[in-house]
Amino acid sequence: MYVPMSPPPVFTSNNNNSSTSVNVGDNSSSNSMFDRYSAAAKRYKYLRRLLKFRQMDFEFAIWQIIHLFIAPQKVFRAFQYRKQTKNQWARDDPAFLVLLMVFLVASSIIIGLVLGIGFFGTCKLVLWVVLVDCVLVGLLISTIYWYVANRYLLANPKSNIDVEWAYCFDVHLNAVLPLLTILHIGQLPFLNSFAVSTSYLYCLIGNTVWFIACGYYVYILFLGFSALPFLRNVHVLLYPLTALFLVYILSIIVQWNFTQMIVTFYEYRVGHKRLP
Repeated sequence: MYVPMSPPPVFTSNNNNSSTSVNVGDNSSSNSMFDRYSAAAKRYKYLRRLLKFRQMDFEFAIWQIIHLFIAPQKVFRAFQYRKQTKNQWARDDPAFLVLLMVFLVASSIIIGLVLGIGFFGTCKLVLWVVLVDCVLVGLLISTIYWYVANRYLLANPKSNIDVEWAYCFDVHLNAVLPLLTILHIGQLPFLNSFAVSTSYLYCLIGNTVWFIACGYYVYILFLGFSALPFLRNVHVLLYPLTALFLVYILSIIVQWNFTQMIVTFYEYRVGHKRLP
């Protein structure tokens, strides 16, 4: 069982069989064969545990959520310990994903109530946020970063070591939680005002919140891939911050309200017409 503490705990296996411990930089053929052979089994075990809540370590998942806001480096240090003790970088416990889904459902319902889009509109909003914004977009972004990391960032492309796709998805989940928390919670008291007002002040405040949220997302992604010792030039993952800053400045100049755009988009998707 995981034991939350600071610095992150050393993990022990719950299985009867002893866990296999490997060095992070070990690229021997035996370990590579083990990784390829067990990948499908690891995915099956992870998906099977999604419905077994008693086997999930929610205490450690909450520890990760808290530290993603106050000390995200410690979260990725825990991923390094997992590699050393369980021979995989990605999570083997879906508790974090379950808590993220619960947060998305709850925050989407609150947003639906604030926007007054009705019961069915709120249900559509929940499905859209969870299935599209989180799952489908997450799968796409994870696949892009997985390809970029394995294609361009490997320190030794000829070795048998590569970046696990599941780890890329975990890094995305780590980054998207603070992003959505800032956007869903930080803007909530002023959501209707941001959505309908053409005021320069509301545009400035709303877009600044978006800039902070997206910037933190990029930073968490950078930390996630920096934790992998077999990658090089990971600093290139911070380059989107420059483009993000330029878009932010341009949006302020032309008063392009991001929140207004997103609210209008969601209301259109759920079939809600805002009264004048």
